[in-house]
Amino acid sequence: MPPEGALSAAVRHAEALFDSGAFFDTLARRVACRTESQNPERAAELHAYLADELQPAFEAQGFAVALHANPEPGAPPLLSAERLEDPALPTVLFYGHGDVVRGHEGQWAEGRDPWTLTADASASGARWYGRGAADNKAQHSINLAALDAVRQARGGRLGFNAKWLVEMGEETGSPGLAAFCRAERARLASDVLIASDGPRLRADRPTVFLGSRGVANVDLTLTLREGGHHSGNWGGLLRNPGTVLANAIACLVDGRGVIRVQGLRPPPIPANVRATLADIAVGGGPGDPGVDAAWGEPGLSPAERVFGWNTLEVLAFGCGNPAAPVNAIPPSARATLQLRFVVGTDAARLREHLLAHLAAHGFGDIAVSHPVVMGATRLDPDNAWVRLALSTLAQATGRAPALLPNLGGSLPNDVFADILGLPTVWIPHSYPACSQHAPNEHVLPAVLREGLAMTTALLWQVGEQAAVLPRRLSR
Repeated sequence: MPPEGALSAAVRHAEALFDSGAFFDTLARRVACRTESQNPERAAELHAYLADELQPAFEAQGFAVALHANPEPGAPPLLSAERLEDPALPTVLFYGHGDVVRGHEGQWAEGRDPWTLTADASASGARWYGRGAADNKAQHSINLAALDAVRQARGGRLGFNAKWLVEMGEETGSPGLAAFCRAERARLASDVLIASDGPRLRADRPTVFLGSRGVANVDLTLTLREGGHHSGNWGGLLRNPGTVLANAIACLVDGRGVIRVQGLRPPPIPANVRATLADIAVGGGPGDPGVDAAWGEPGLSPAERVFGWNTLEVLAFGCGNPAAPVNAIPPSARATLQLRFVVGTDAARLREHLLAHLAAHGFGDIAVSHPVVMGATRLDPDNAWVRLALSTLAQATGRAPALLPNLGGSLPNDVFADILGLPTVWIPHSYPACSQHAPNEHVLPAVLREGLAMTTALLWQVGEQAAVLPRRLSR
């Protein structure tokens, strides 16, 4: 069979799997696993998802599977799998997470059970509801099914080597993932990461993103005295920590959302990143809020603001008792700020920059917590793996995919890019209004079907172009 015919056979096999209902049944079984990593009572379910659900699926495709205790005590286990066909062939590492946020039982519309995958073909369009359907069970299930479609169409071979890493703690910050990857560099050695998480730019536009913005949360606390004091007797005599902290935040980020701390601002947007973002439109989808045109860094497009720049957001601010205020000057105030940042930001010195800036503006008595930082990553858009993904997805769907140099949100991509040293290509199969992390989480079957077909086409082309795809110099 000529290569084009074999590719068509692989895609037809994938589409037939979807159309037969077999993919729905597999996803339903996985959604039924109550893998809430935020719930300490679900430890057994986290292990069972790997051992009882995924391990047999990998072994059926000829993968050698290993379950690993997490290097962080008390954190959930991980699964690695590998299918090695020829050391001369390129190796693709796949990643997924099987854990989900809490189910929010009783809060779903129309009495839906979060642990039952429910098909709904209402006037708003076909949807499949279920906790973890979008994040991340349908997404890693698509990649596993696409591998099987390629293997069957190619007579039992992929044409490349494949490895997998599945964790069960992504929703609690991926505890132990970085330590595991440092310890298992040889086991996970590959030439590229191809993975799926997060949403497309829009439901109707296939998307590729090449990294993620980093994230760091930090608490600002000002405690001036013990207990409150009557505002009539002491107002105008005692510093109000709420007023002081509000002004301190205003010296960090101004009233239009512009970061005023020089050390927390990114370098200029690279020319090829700016060019990549030129055709990216942010928002405008069903349920999306309107973009505030005058908010954020001046001179940047909305796409540049969210994908190419940094933001410093106030997530929470409190003093006194907002639910039942009393006539007293509160003793303390606290705020939680979040920095989302791109590659090139001096995030390792976040606390140092904040302390120095606050002190320089007369707020040296504000305490700043030590942040936990997830690093920023961004693959060069001109990378050969990126070109392969874009050309294949365009041919498979008849539409030019959106290319995002990095996701606006954050993923543990620094583990793969920095610790394992891999180029990273992410192809999401969800969409922005999927209610991820909330009641009524759902996926669009049309997006899943297209995602399965185009992923199958991409993995077929990896095998076809194995001889010319870039390899890492040291493995």
